[in-house]
Amino acid sequence: MNKTIVLTSNGMESVDVRKEIIKLLPKPSRQIELAHIITASNVEKSTDYVKRDKRQMLKLGLQVEDIDLKGKTEKVLKSLLEGKDVIYVQGGNAFYLLKYVRESGFHKVVKELIQKGVVYIGASAGSYIACPTIEMATWKHQDKNRVGLKDLKALNLAPFLITVHYESKYKAILKKEIPKAKFPVRILRDNQALLISNGKVKFVGKGEEVKSSDL
Repeated sequence: MNKTIVLTSNGMESVDVRKEIIKLLPKPSRQIELAHIITASNVEKSTDYVKRDKRQMLKLGLQVEDIDLKGKTEKVLKSLLEGKDVIYVQGGNAFYLLKYVRESGFHKVVKELIQKGVVYIGASAGSYIACPTIEMATWKHQDKNRVGLKDLKALNLAPFLITVHYESKYKAILKKEIPKAKFPVRILRDNQALLISNGKVKFVGKGEEVKSSDL
């Protein structure tokens, strides 16, 4: 079964990214059941970005169910996610998210679903946890490791790391951190995404991709 992974910087807010997501869906958008994993937003002061993203999902006609991993078990998640066509992991605090990805058993369940053809979409922190590690969450110091997470190994759905919300002010810090990484690093501005299908990676969105070699 072909695995389909979509890694975005700021989710559904980009028209170009939305169009590409629609193309990847296995059936018409109004028939799509989407699990909206909102856990990473639990510790954010403002969740306006979650509401904006969800509005875009509903405009597309997607059937959206909000799910919080905190307090869930693997058995409960299997039941909740059964029949879903898309698993959409929302942004927020990547450390907090990864903690509950592990504790709930989501890391096992989501990999099984992806193998069966369910589409994985990540937004910001949701993209980070799809990488081999979330070490890039420490680079710009925007995420605080509030949960004291020491093991930063993540889902390893993509063979590279991603750093999102790129702006030129981050150039110096990325130039310093990227050479230390054990994996290749892809850089996304807002309104950009990477689509992984059949083992191939496609860049989509507004503007050109920033290459780490150009920093």
